[in-house]
Order: sequence, then structure tokens, then C-alpha cells
Amino acid sequence: MIDVTVQNFEAEVIAASMQTPVLVDFWATWCGPCKSLGPVLEQLEAEYGGRFKLAKIDSDKEQELAAAFGIRSIPTCILMKNGQPVDGFAGALPAGQVRQFLDKHVPSEGAVAAEAEVDEAEALLESGDTDAALKKLADALAQDPANDDARYDYVRLLIATGAYEEAAATLEEPLAREPRPLRFDALRRWLDAMEFVEKDERGNWPVEQFDAKIAENKRDFDTRFAKAQALMAEGQWAASMDELLEIVMRDKAWNDQAARKTYVAILELLTPPPQRAGAATPGKSAGGIELTGKAAAQEDPQAALLSSYRRKLSMALN
Repeated sequence: MIDVTVQNFEAEVIAASMQTPVLVDFWATWCGPCKSLGPVLEQLEAEYGGRFKLAKIDSDKEQELAAAFGIRSIPTCILMKNGQPVDGFAGALPAGQVRQFLDKHVPSEGAVAAEAEVDEAEALLESGDTDAALKKLADALAQDPANDDARYDYVRLLIATGAYEEAAATLEEPLAREPRPLRFDALRRWLDAMEFVEKDERGNWPVEQFDAKIAENKRDFDTRFAKAQALMAEGQWAASMDELLEIVMRDKAWNDQAARKTYVAILELLTPPPQRAGAATPGKSAGGIELTGKAAAQEDPQAALLSSYRRKLSMALN
């Protein structure tokens, strides 16, 4: 528990909530219900073992903050995540009801453990220990099967290391969902390309052999698609999309739109994942508190490539 003022609000509430949910308790010394709710919140903070942080704001002393959040009565509690208020309640609720409120937003023990495993996996990957990173990601998924970020990272690394069977098995659950998540569909199509190269004799063709066959028939979409898959497996993403675009421009519906879907999958694979909670871009909080340190946008060659190929697809489809 920490007492929050205007001076430390940004660090202790906004910045802290990027990593861990922060429950902000607006109270006052003269408020009877506040005196009964306060110990309940402190007990739950200890019980949850760091899965949320309790911040207390004296609404009499910090009227600017109370006004920024539109506080009309006390006690009022506001839950902050990623620098934004996501929920709240008013009045001195009993411990059971506060626990129900928290459980809607606060990560489970398994989820917290899984995030720690993912962090360790990232560090291991940076150090070049791929096998250990795979084990950490597998452990993370076992701790929290609902962690799609861990699942995505795990499958992507499995594919990159040639563990195709395990990758396919791990993809079964998300690909059975409706609607089918785009990022997992993208991994499946990448896996299809890798398996194509492994199992189809055309996977070993040089580009010139593909081009010679295509030159005989510009509408030989099967050969064009095979070439695109071979290029995709080699990580020649732009060249693969160029070939897929040739199919789309000639026949958008070919093979259940396989060319368009694979093109979109490559765009998805090349798109950087959203920043994790602790790295969110600074800005202005929902309470109107101005944050400092805004970073100027910089030119990103990959972002420019993605933008260019999105435009090309849009033009081909319209």
C-alpha cells in the first residue's frame, strides 16, 4: 500500500499500472465507511501476493486528483490497468465482494507465473539458448493455457526450429475457435509452407525452374503458389507476396482464396506484436493527467514495407 499525491501519481499509479493492476482507494480521515474498507483492501493486497497494488488517495488533500477522476462520494475505488481506469466500485464492500471484483481483472497466480516464464524465455532467446527458451515457453503455457501470447511465441519458435509436429498439435486448439484467430492462422500457413518444402519435390526447385514453368502458362496458379510457399519457407517474404499478388490479380477466388489468405498471413507474421504492458507509449491518462516523455515516431523500414504491401493488396482486391 502506498499513499499517492499529485507528485507521485504518475509513477505510482500510471506507470505502475502498466505492469500490475493498481486499485486506487479514494478516502478521507472523517469518512467512517473508509475506515472499515481500508483494512479489507490492505488484507487483500497481502493475500493476492503482489498481483495487484493498492494506492490510497486522500481526497481532501488531493482534490485535483479526485476531480480528475470525477469522484463524487467516498470511499470510491478505481482499478487502473495500462494507465487507464477499467472498473470501479463505491462504498465499503465486504471482503468477499471486493475479491469478486478483483478476480475479474487481476491475473491469476498461474497467469503471473506464466508471464515470468515468458520473460525468462525472451532473455534466453536473446542469449541464444533456444532449447531453454522453448522449455520456458512450454512451462508458461502449462501454467496458463489461456495465455495466447505464450502460445504464439511457443509455436513460432517450434516452427523456426523444425519441430513441426509439436507446432501443429499446439495450434489445434486456437484454430478450432470461431472466429479463427488471424495470428494463429498465419502460423499455420507458415507451417504449411515449411512442410511443403520438406515433403514436396518442388520444395527443392530453384527459382528459375518455377519461372520457366510459369512462363509456359501465366495462369499456372498451382506452380505460382508452390513458388510462393518455397520463398515463404526461406524467409523471402516480399518475393513470396509478389508471387501471391500475381495470383490474386488474375483470380481472387482461386483455391478458396489461398493466395490472398497466405499474403495476409505473411503481413501478420511480419507485423510486430503489440507492446507488452510495461512498454506502453506515454500519453495522457484518462483522468486528464499529462504524462511526460513522449517519444517521436521514427521511420521503420519494415513498417514502410508492410504499408506498401497492404496498399498493393488493397488495390488488387478493389
